[in-house]
Amino acid sequence: MTVSAIHLLRGLPVFPVDMPHFSPEAAPSTPAELFLQWLQQAIDDGVRAPHAVNVATVDSDGCPDARVVILKDITEDYWAFASSSNSPKGKQLELTPSAALTFFWPEAGRQIRIRGKVLPGSAEENQSDFNRRHPDARALVTAGNQSSVVGSLAEVHEAVARVEAPDSDPSWTVYNVAAHSVEFWQADHQRLHTRVRYVRQAEGWTRELLWP
Repeated sequence: MTVSAIHLLRGLPVFPVDMPHFSPEAAPSTPAELFLQWLQQAIDDGVRAPHAVNVATVDSDGCPDARVVILKDITEDYWAFASSSNSPKGKQLELTPSAALTFFWPEAGRQIRIRGKVLPGSAEENQSDFNRRHPDARALVTAGNQSSVVGSLAEVHEAVARVEAPDSDPSWTVYNVAAHSVEFWQADHQRLHTRVRYVRQAEGWTRELLWP
């Protein structure tokens, strides 16, 4: 018996029964402050991997490319993740230094969308982040080329075993997304979603309410 994809998809729940309240009027003046509030609540509520973020870039043909990585840091100015500059995303960001980030926390019915220019970290930032990686993860950076074709998983494990974890790698880069737009999205069971967008202006951030 064949079950249609539509039947499978339509039968899935979309949002949890209970979701946190979000009042746009009480939102702080900067998106970084609100993000940290939401992140702390997600951690307290047991949201799985709230620091996992989808990073979207474009390749040389203008075709979108996306993958999930881990957020490394957030400041008043940047959302940061890290990767080898030799990876596909590293090469894409060198060509087109802009990215879109998306956090999705299904347990809370919340989504955060960030768009902005991407700036590589300083040598000190890159080194500091590299030092915090597990030795196997550091060895992996120099053992092969990320996303290149490999014959087997055994080949990967053997290559990593042969390489002593390096103390540094010139390709390792922290990518700082200087947001110019940050949207906070709170789901509603009747689809009357609450959407607040911060937009960076010369004098600072402005905040606007969006149609669901």
